Amino acid sequence: MSKLQGQLAELTLARVREFYREPGAVFWAFGFPLLLAIGLGVAFRNRPADAPRVAMVAPINTETVKALEAAGVVVITPREGATPAEILKRGQVDLLIAEATPGAVTYHFDPMNDVSRQARLAVDGYLQKAKGRIDAVAITEEAVTERGARYIDFLLPGILGMNLMSSSMWGIGYTIVWERKKKLLKRLAATPMRRSNYLLSYFLSRLIFLFVEIVALVLFGRFVFDVAVQGSYLSLALMAFLGATAFAGLSLLIAARVQSIEAVGGWMNFVMLPMWLLSGTFFSYERFPEVVRPFIQLLPLTAINDGLRGIINYGSSLSAVGMPVLILTAWTVICFTIALKIFRWQ
Repeated sequence: MSKLQGQLAELTLARVREFYREPGAVFWAFGFPLLLAIGLGVAFRNRPADAPRVAMVAPINTETVKALEAAGVVVITPREGATPAEILKRGQVDLLIAEATPGAVTYHFDPMNDVSRQARLAVDGYLQKAKGRIDAVAITEEAVTERGARYIDFLLPGILGMNLMSSSMWGIGYTIVWERKKKLLKRLAATPMRRSNYLLSYFLSRLIFLFVEIVALVLFGRFVFDVAVQGSYLSLALMAFLGATAFAGLSLLIAARVQSIEAVGGWMNFVMLPMWLLSGTFFSYERFPEVVRPFIQLLPLTAINDGLRGIINYGSSLSAVGMPVLILTAWTVICFTIALKIFRWQ
């Protein structure tokens, strides 16, 4: 091993030691994504749909109550004297029913609430059928339960992408600014160490942790929630590598000149928080207006999420997710090029 190779190996090992000596960093890199997957996976696990919860205000028609209970609706008796607004404000029911005269039903609900709208449709169907309505169209239902179509299948790649972003950004940018503030960068720059080796050691150490992060989350999803990788593991590894490099470059760009811990924390959150919301980590970015979607698709977190979902859920090859690959490559080249030009050691 040459002198320069040995120098790079020692610097990389030092970065690894710095990481695992910080319990907080280890938790946010490995523990938090697993806890997030457990919590959201349990909340949205495969189970029967929740029964609508409704309340009826006086006068209460016992026939209506019996028809709803027979259909599985949870009927709650509200506090005496409570107004419709007060009942709905408590959040205990999805729908409020008032029946001043038999056969004349008034529904009180929030039309902007998906759960309330669904409860209104379901309850109205139950009541209309109980009153003798006959469906004119024969309906059959077929539940979709195969892998790739569940919420947990959508969620796990998003958590992988989010974890790649968070661990790369904080693991590189925050540490560099901390060492600059402590005047360590100035001292290191005065040693025979090659400056390129110092920066490269951060990237190589991230690759070591990248392997552990990806393997841990993929195995966890496979054995706990039965989320299988439909594509090749090589394509998954290469896509994760591209995501890590893009976020490493972005992190280095943020840390290139920042002087204080408070400032780098603010810049990190300024960059990451919009992507958490926009980039389809927890829900599809197709919910946003069509005019902004092309801009959302250019974000690095959106690209890694789309690429990982294509490989994990649809069995896509790396060439089939070419656009995310191009976007991540562009972010990597642009960020590293600018960061290396403007980087300050003191």
